[in-house]
Amino acid sequence: MNKLLWRFGLIAGLFLAIFTLYPQFKMWYLRGDDWQGHYAYNDIDEVAYASYVKALIDGRPRKNDPYTGRDDAPNDPQPESLFSIQFAAPYTVAIPARIFGVGAPWAMTIAGGLAGFLAALAAFWVIGRLTGNSLYAMMGSLFVLAGGALAAGEGAIGEITGWSYSYPYFPAFRRYIPAMPFPFFLAMIALVWLLVITDEMRKRVVYCVLASLCFAFTAFSYFYTWTTGAAWLGCLVIVWSVARPEGFWKDFKAFLALGAACLLSLIPYAILLSKRSHTMDDVQLLVLTHAPDFFRVPIYISFLVLLIVVAGVLLKKISFKERETLFAVSFALVPIVVFNQQIITGRSLQPIHYQVFIGNYVAALALVVAVGILLKKSELFNRTAAKIAIVLVALLSVVWGFVECHYTVRVLDDANVERDKGFDVGQYLTDIYAQNGDTHKTVIMPYSMLQGDDLPTIAPQSVLWARHQHVFAGVSWQENKERYYQYIHFQGVSPESLADAMKTKGDFVSMIALFGWGRHTDRLNADYKPLTYGEIDNEARIYGEYIKNFNPRSSPETILSYVVIPSEWEVDFANIDKWYERELSASFPAYNLYRVKLKD
Repeated sequence: MNKLLWRFGLIAGLFLAIFTLYPQFKMWYLRGDDWQGHYAYNDIDEVAYASYVKALIDGRPRKNDPYTGRDDAPNDPQPESLFSIQFAAPYTVAIPARIFGVGAPWAMTIAGGLAGFLAALAAFWVIGRLTGNSLYAMMGSLFVLAGGALAAGEGAIGEITGWSYSYPYFPAFRRYIPAMPFPFFLAMIALVWLLVITDEMRKRVVYCVLASLCFAFTAFSYFYTWTTGAAWLGCLVIVWSVARPEGFWKDFKAFLALGAACLLSLIPYAILLSKRSHTMDDVQLLVLTHAPDFFRVPIYISFLVLLIVVAGVLLKKISFKERETLFAVSFALVPIVVFNQQIITGRSLQPIHYQVFIGNYVAALALVVAVGILLKKSELFNRTAAKIAIVLVALLSVVWGFVECHYTVRVLDDANVERDKGFDVGQYLTDIYAQNGDTHKTVIMPYSMLQGDDLPTIAPQSVLWARHQHVFAGVSWQENKERYYQYIHFQGVSPESLADAMKTKGDFVSMIALFGWGRHTDRLNADYKPLTYGEIDNEARIYGEYIKNFNPRSSPETILSYVVIPSEWEVDFANIDKWYERELSASFPAYNLYRVKLKD
């Protein structure tokens, strides 16, 4: 076993830390001396994760809803949600933050940079162990992680080629998932490799336990990461059983022990899952289908890797019975399996997440490992030309990483700037929280949807409605719709303008709020059905009936205490002033905060 030169891994880690912190650097540059302390998000979904992290930092229970202020309590038990089941990653961020007195914005920033650094080290570890070359492992780590979006057919390449748009940014590092469990997934692979190449029983036990703990962390962090890990372990056992390398039975016993240890962690996971809210199933867009799915970029890469392996075997450069080859083949099989498991199970759950967040990285890892094994077996690593080529690919990977940063981060620049402009409002709401007798259920209505999504990360009060509110299990689908009805009613939206916005202006926010995430785009749902004008008109009619009979007192949990309005907006307060007394509580450069109270 060649000794790894970890300085090469540290180089890869440094670049990944820079890439993952790039959005923050960009915000600091754009805001300059006006920066108020907010974090720059890498993905619009991060607001929900950040709000949950803040709730944990504040000492709220595992089952909490930062958007409605509801906490699990003996007299008010809450169902399990995606957040409470996938608790390992957020607690990994929140516990140190609480100990050291770090707020959610800084916790999110630090978590992102740390996840990038650790993922690069873990990828270096895996590739270095399988290929035996530290320089190549550094290149491979950069290639896999900087090229992850490219391997998914996403990211900057869409805008550069003109056939799509630049999104998402470095998808594996959306915080806190899949960013936090991703290094554990890669570490599990390295530990399984050590498990099968080690003869000493004590070490094998240690590696088995550590690998199973890594799997458990992914299981309680992110569904798509742990199911990919399970698929890989299954593929590994299958190729091992087919090839039967030397020491097969010894390895097979180790796999059985590892499988048993991994299954142990899935028992409490299954128990938590059985207590989930039914709303969670609606949000996840589970589709019943047996249709195959082979037309995705990670699968194309997988087939390329399998062709490389077959060619290497036929040319007698590598042997199919060698453990390195079996690992490469198992990696290549994973995307094919995760995108087509529904052929057997009959269930498809947003496969785009496999394409963007994990399957693409496994496919890229398979390619790097397969090529590395061929270079090692051909004894090319020590040749000058090979070293120059490896360095050039590493440099190109770094360059591409900055290209991804440039194109994909600017998509969110305006939103990040606006979020930071509202940071002082959150600080003020935090300061007056106790003195005004507010609770987590005290309701704020931010007129800006951007701020509505973001406020629970920087203020302890709840919000009337936000785009990500429905992902928490405490809100039923009907309640989410009624909250949205109130939200747009207070802004003066009529039933006619609501229908027109969805029909002619592509109002995807209303589509999501009223019909769910699966009806505005075919990206998330394998069984996508476009909205019809009849459905839109019927929903607008229901909205009209609701506001005709609306009285805030009939919905005690949504009675407003504050209204936040961008200072540049011209607002019609008629529907607010019909029910509430309103007074200006505080003015900020970008926002005005009003205190409101129901009229007698």
